[in-house]
Amino acid sequence: MDKSKHRDKSKHRIEKGYGQSLRNWEKMENPKTKGMRPDAFAEMGWGRLVFGHTFETNEKIVTAMCSHGRDSRDIAMYVIDPHVIIAKAPDKLFLDPSHTFRLWNYDYRFDNSECNRVITIQRLSGEDEAAQVNRIYAKCHMKGADPGFLLDKRATRLRTYLVAKLSDTGEVVGTVTGVDHVEAFNDPENGASLWSLAVDPQAGVPGVGSALVRHLAAHYFTKGRSFIDASVMHDNQSAITLYEKLKFQRVPVFCIKRKNSINETLYVPNHETVQQMNPYARLIADEAKRRGILVDVVDAEYGLFTLSLGSRSVTCRESLSEMTSAVAMTKCDDKRLTRKLVAEAGIRAPEQIRHSDMAASLLFMEKQGRVVVKPARGEQGAGISVDISNPEELEAAIANAAEVCSDVLLETYVQGDDLRIIVINHELVAAAVRRPPGITGTGEHTIRELIEKHNRRRMAATGGESRIPDDDETVRCLKMEGVDYDTVLEKGRTVVVRKTANLHTGGTIHDVTDDISQTLKDAAVTVSQALDIPVTGLDFMVPDIGGDDYAFIEANERPGLANHEPQPTAERFIDLLFPETVAE
Repeated sequence: MDKSKHRDKSKHRIEKGYGQSLRNWEKMENPKTKGMRPDAFAEMGWGRLVFGHTFETNEKIVTAMCSHGRDSRDIAMYVIDPHVIIAKAPDKLFLDPSHTFRLWNYDYRFDNSECNRVITIQRLSGEDEAAQVNRIYAKCHMKGADPGFLLDKRATRLRTYLVAKLSDTGEVVGTVTGVDHVEAFNDPENGASLWSLAVDPQAGVPGVGSALVRHLAAHYFTKGRSFIDASVMHDNQSAITLYEKLKFQRVPVFCIKRKNSINETLYVPNHETVQQMNPYARLIADEAKRRGILVDVVDAEYGLFTLSLGSRSVTCRESLSEMTSAVAMTKCDDKRLTRKLVAEAGIRAPEQIRHSDMAASLLFMEKQGRVVVKPARGEQGAGISVDISNPEELEAAIANAAEVCSDVLLETYVQGDDLRIIVINHELVAAAVRRPPGITGTGEHTIRELIEKHNRRRMAATGGESRIPDDDETVRCLKMEGVDYDTVLEKGRTVVVRKTANLHTGGTIHDVTDDISQTLKDAAVTVSQALDIPVTGLDFMVPDIGGDDYAFIEANERPGLANHEPQPTAERFIDLLFPETVAE
């Protein structure tokens, strides 16, 4: 095929789309003459979708956007004169920095070969699914909607909600919303649009977003709709790549949004050095700025910044501040000392020894059956090997830990959920179960390819903080599963590729703040008091988060607060540092 001719053909289609849209807009001076419902908008739960080209005057659009939307994500789309509308209310409205992509019915071909049978696409149904959808929105930093609104059967012809569910567990891992323009305003162009595409950043399967878009396209094109539009932020490269892969084309459509706290990052200039910091430091800096606290970045690479209000300043490295004393840091830094202090406070912890020689370590392993090997000092899961039960693995695990710290510890391996609890000012703020990274086979991809896809999603979702390492520990865990990097994993089979659940080595985190028992809450507060530390992340192994049994593992003096959204970890941290800014 002549590639230059193909490019020319695609360019002609795009130019045709631009020209057709502009010609249509020229005829829209009076929507009634086009048969459109005037002054049309659609309630979306997260705000209103205002169809600007159905309004007879720009003044009416300004009124529609400014009389509603102070605390919602209202969007005016298909506005013909965005510059004029913004000029009429520059203090309230701004031009959304997004692109609009269009998928034409005649350009689209549904490809069954790309269907992923590991997931099932269906309409949203039930309160539990609606709650799961809102949790995904929260993880993706998107505004959710009331479950009752999402489940409103009266609006199903206007709005279509699809969810992607894991076929084996039924867990919702993605969602997309469609709006039928014919139902919304009697669209003479016979179109539809796509909104709120969101995929759980911790989904263990590839192709979720693509499957959702394809099924929504099939739904509307089967109904005879001519096109589907999608608005996407200009810097959301992963979404743009997806739409372009599915043959969406750019069209000249503009959106206007309301200036409010939800959209603040889109129209308020960003502090360049703040944006260069990692997500853990940036979350705290953004909360401080919202309260009028001055943020001075000392070193973006290290997440080091100073917060100032009036004559008072506090320097932080992410969630570690000057309020944490050197003594408290010492208590957390050395895992032997941590265990000794919490045990004296009545906290249950697994048996532990320091590695002195292989004979003693082998004897300890034989007595315990299975052990964890870790450096006495270290962070982010470095040098830790879990579930060691034979001499060869033990020797390798000790050597691995010794590369991080010369003092190596062996602990009894405790089965159960890996629970991280955040305690700030000796009050529990958040709790989450951390799970080791797992990948699910498609029957087509090798394990290496699946890990690469997993890492791309996790790196994008965590600002580059989470990925499965390519190291001996990953090789060991794959070997335990009877596979290697070149194995093509059968469809639906899930393989755990690391035993540790640390986020930095690819683990996933799931909020359980409202579900843990009072015993666990009390134990966490007791540990923070025993260590006399104002901000800490505490690790427990628990057989049941709602039960009373637990084993304390370790304490972290610089926990990643961004991992626990939507819990108010950053808010409570700033409350601690600057109590005078706490709202009454």
